[in-house]
Amino acid sequence: MALIDRARSLLVFAVKNPLAFLYILLQEILAFVFSPAPPPPTGHLHRPRIAVIGGGLTGVSSAAHCVGHGFDVEIFEARPKAKGLGGIWSRVNSTSALQIHSIMFRFHPSVKWESAYPSQEQIKKQIVSVWEKYGLDKKTTFDTPVHSVKKDSFGKWIINNNTAEYGTFDGIIAAVGSCGDPKMVSLPNHANFKGPTFHSSDLDGKQVKGKKVLVIGGGASAIEALEYAVKCEAAEIDVLSRSDKWIIPRNVFVDAILSMNIFGGETSFSWIPEWLLRKFFYRDLDDISPSGKGLYTDTPMVNSELFDQIRAGKARWLRGDIVSVEENGILFNHRAKGVPKGGPGHESQVQGDVIIMATGFKRPSLSFLPDTVFEDRYGPPNWYLQVFPPQDPSICATNSTYLNAIGTVGNYHIGIYTRLLLMFLVDPLTRPQEPLMKLWIEFTRFVKQFAPTGAFDFFTYAELIYWYCFVSIVNPFRWKWVPFIFFGMFRGLPATVVEQEDRLRDSNGKAK
Repeated sequence: MALIDRARSLLVFAVKNPLAFLYILLQEILAFVFSPAPPPPTGHLHRPRIAVIGGGLTGVSSAAHCVGHGFDVEIFEARPKAKGLGGIWSRVNSTSALQIHSIMFRFHPSVKWESAYPSQEQIKKQIVSVWEKYGLDKKTTFDTPVHSVKKDSFGKWIINNNTAEYGTFDGIIAAVGSCGDPKMVSLPNHANFKGPTFHSSDLDGKQVKGKKVLVIGGGASAIEALEYAVKCEAAEIDVLSRSDKWIIPRNVFVDAILSMNIFGGETSFSWIPEWLLRKFFYRDLDDISPSGKGLYTDTPMVNSELFDQIRAGKARWLRGDIVSVEENGILFNHRAKGVPKGGPGHESQVQGDVIIMATGFKRPSLSFLPDTVFEDRYGPPNWYLQVFPPQDPSICATNSTYLNAIGTVGNYHIGIYTRLLLMFLVDPLTRPQEPLMKLWIEFTRFVKQFAPTGAFDFFTYAELIYWYCFVSIVNPFRWKWVPFIFFGMFRGLPATVVEQEDRLRDSNGKAK
């Protein structure tokens, strides 16, 4: 009877919410087809053994891919479990939510979202779910900052010079991300301000109802702070931004189309999406759209409600520079569109009772890696596929060298990078040599020589797929791995071929 009732309720849900039902069904199919099976509790995981540095979304996903394919891992997280597991999603406001559609934020095939724009709590819950499902709770060391990784005489990696406690590793996944501790910039004469100052990541429990709120910054954190102030019924909200950033709609189809620019930068046709955004999205608010700054030069903000708040008179978006902080607000130099930072404008005091510093986060350091991987001209982000230092392809810095992009945080690229690393470690014939890795970097620089940013400073998701296809095709020994690289399937077949190749090499060596 219970089964019949459940089927009936599911049918009613499908009829009333057809799109939501199809999305849930799609996730179930993707999870069934592409999720690697978790290892059994008593299952033996073998080498290569991977050290994953960072317990955030990327680290957990990468480690889950490793153990799902039968390889051993150990996650090292600098913070305690409460603040470390989940990375930045464990350290932001409970009111934070995903700005892009959740179908573009499937960081692992087994993730199943219940809504299009999940909250911080839902995102953290999914990260923890993957962590537990793949038995990573037994393979995570918290409160352990990694200060050094170096190789021993056998070519194995040692973490913090401590083989007695951690053993050795065959590969390193640096998954420290791009957001560390909150960044608080220094404002001139800030001590004069009578009211409180908060960072945008620490707003839970802060009362701003009926107050005049000043948001310092013009990025995604500023929009999040603005939304928080609106929900808390602030009397006035002013966002003080030094620079202009593109804002694109919260629309999965628009975002996906924009990420399909395979050139990974500005082209002679980039004016078309920019004109369309100004005409149909900015409309009467074209004045706050960027001037002289291409859409494919910086990570855009994704939000559809911001303009509604401005049009409704609930918020203002002011362009200019902070001159000084006063007792009851900020002396602000308003700049016209197109005038650069620090340029001429007109000064006036913007009244405020509360200052919210939407100034982002400090970037975590990769300095624990060997000095050799920071070679001039070939330092991050100028690495092979942006994540493999040409000096050593047993290191993979997924989502840790990223600067700007239009794309997603999908399981697709996290999984591909992880499986590429596993392939390099398992199959010697697939490993890229340093000269060829540097040649690929130079080739990419040549292809993107007219881009307004550096070759690896900005990319699109379509460009990533091109990179993966290109490097898979150029080496015939990688062809047998293609289903595994792109979909995580049929690992057994190429692994068997590699074993035969190893036997042939051994027998030829003995014959000689």
